[in-house]
Amino acid sequence: MEISRPRGTRDFLFKEMKERKYVENTLRRVFENYGYGEIKTPIFEDLKLFTTKSGEAIKEEIYHFKDKGNRDLALRPELTAPVARLYLNELQRQAKPIKMYYFGSCFRYERPQAGRFRQFWQFGCELIGGKSPEAEAEVITMAAHALEELGLKDYEFHIGNLGIIRSLLNDAEVAAGDQEKIMGLVDKGDVEELENLLNNLDVSPGLKETLLNLIGMKGHKEVIEKVRNVIENCKGAFKSLNDLEKLLNTLETFGFTNYIVNLGIARGLDYYSGIVFEIYVHGLGAQKQISGGGTYNLIEVFGGEPVGSTGFAFGFDRVMGALEKQNTEIPVKGHIDIFVAPLSWEMRDEAFKITQNLRKKGIKTDVDLAKRKTKKILSYADNLGAKYVVLVGARDIGAGKVTLKNMESGDQQLVDLDDLCRKLGHEMG
Repeated sequence: MEISRPRGTRDFLFKEMKERKYVENTLRRVFENYGYGEIKTPIFEDLKLFTTKSGEAIKEEIYHFKDKGNRDLALRPELTAPVARLYLNELQRQAKPIKMYYFGSCFRYERPQAGRFRQFWQFGCELIGGKSPEAEAEVITMAAHALEELGLKDYEFHIGNLGIIRSLLNDAEVAAGDQEKIMGLVDKGDVEELENLLNNLDVSPGLKETLLNLIGMKGHKEVIEKVRNVIENCKGAFKSLNDLEKLLNTLETFGFTNYIVNLGIARGLDYYSGIVFEIYVHGLGAQKQISGGGTYNLIEVFGGEPVGSTGFAFGFDRVMGALEKQNTEIPVKGHIDIFVAPLSWEMRDEAFKITQNLRKKGIKTDVDLAKRKTKKILSYADNLGAKYVVLVGARDIGAGKVTLKNMESGDQQLVDLDDLCRKLGHEMG
């Protein structure tokens, strides 16, 4: 009987796991250098958490079920809503801003394709109580810093502010439901459908022209002045534009200037109202977006006090795909540093004692458990990536020594058994 893994899931073998672990640990190090602490939430949550955030239609896209107590639960499709729930349950009284990061798997029931899986991983952060140009700039800079540390190239940060378009729609008294349709099409980048919708909604030709003009605007800081000339007398839009300009100025203070102002970035959800940004990597085709984030107030959606937050999440699998596409060298060490090889049956107990002593000193060590001959032991140790093999022979042990073989150079030397840990520690260091 053959049992295959579920559709849309993957197995990761040794080398790939080491690469993923390296990327994960690099992201952890950068995030923690910015003062973020790790949190962890359950893999499944109350279904209502996600329908409250995204609407009932989300049920068509996620794994949800009733448990034995007839409770409606769902495997988490993303991690922002669980973090908001955690804040409401545990952290409301904590001094703000609260900096937290997370890493975990998420699940969506969708058609698997390149860059899309039913189980996938997100690595992201939330800065709760941090709605300011300084907070937003630090979050964006941290994302760029992380990609720099990973050695990723050819990525672009696109930054916009949803308040500009939303203010124009509010001034024109466009109904809330219609606004969400407009923002949804802007989010998808479907200009043709957006034009059709605006025609059907009977908005003024001036508003239609302004919207289509705005979502096509891209560039650096010079875009700000162009937008000013387009939005005319809408106070809300001017305020949002000023907020965007303050962010860009603050980013330069943080030393980050590699951005593109893009007013075509949108979110179809109304708790996003300010700064939004996305990160694209060239060469990934339709799955070029590796991250998205912005400033929003999700806490209020779940019944809490209004708390502005800024956050983003890397699509971890897409980051791995981008690194692979660019042939980025990820330093991957072997499973072990040392392999202990008994040269005879009588030396096995001595080999086990040496192995355990090395392990207790924090040295990654393996030992022959299959009773191989010496030649096969050396071949096996080489396949595992061992840097050294400790050859344990009766004559050497009788003299209080072992033979240490460098697997890269092939050089061998006799080493005092009492000095083995110190010497290997020095070599590994």
